[in-house]
Formats: sequence, C-alpha cells, structure tokens
Amino acid sequence: MFAAASDPLIWQAHPAADRYKENVFREYFDGAVRSGSGFAFVERSTGRIVGSSRYHGHDPERSEIEIGWTFLVREKWGGATNREIKKLMITHAFTFVDRVVFWVGESNWRSRRAMQKIGALQQRGPVSRTPGGAPHVMFEITKAGFQL
Repeated sequence: MFAAASDPLIWQAHPAADRYKENVFREYFDGAVRSGSGFAFVERSTGRIVGSSRYHGHDPERSEIEIGWTFLVREKWGGATNREIKKLMITHAFTFVDRVVFWVGESNWRSRRAMQKIGALQQRGPVSRTPGGAPHVMFEITKAGFQL
C-alpha cells in the first residue's frame, strides 16, 4: 500500500500533503485498519495496489455515511477507476443509508472536480474538519438522486 502512496504528487493538493512519507502514511494506514472499513484497490491484470478508500461516520439516525480518505496512483487519474470505485461504494452504502457525504479539502481542486464528475453536489462553504483546522467542503449524493 505504501508503495502506491509514496508519490508526493498524489498528496500535493491534499490537506495532509506529507502523506507520501512512510511514518505519516503509517498513521493513515493504521487508521484504515482500525476503522474496519478500509479498502485496497487492486488492479486485476497486475495484482498491484492502485489506491484505497474507506467508509466513516455511519449515522443511522441521519441515514448517512461518509466515503473518504481516497487516493489513487497517478496512472489511474482522470480515467474510469475513481468512478468505478465510487459507484461500487455508493451502491453498497445505499443498501443501508439514504445519503453519502464526502469531505474534501477546500484547496484540493482535483478531488473537488472528481466529486462533480460523479454527480456529488457541494452542500456548503468551508468547514474545519481536521485536527489541524484545514478547511474542507462537503459534497453529497442522495439515494433519490443517485445516477452514477
């Protein structure tokens, strides 16, 4: 997993821009394992890990869950991979919630464009969501509006 994430350009626009460093990545990875809802994305033709994502913050009362902490190797940027990943994760989430949210770093334009490509709608302005206070924006997709 670290080999896939060790490219500094993957994290360049991300609020955790130093995640390409092994000790910083280890915290990310350990958090995914502890969450019990982290996924590794493996390219079938090569068996190589090409990224990761996870679910977080399931709120049954609000019928909501977050998808986030996603990264992909650069070779998979701009293609169908992110769309396929999100379609699978969103489709599964909609078996038990009505709303999926995504928190994206305010200055992470690549991820913000990716959210728009999958039909997620930005819901409100910057909101501080990280311990360091990095501003994020929230996107959502509802079960009723899902057409990925």
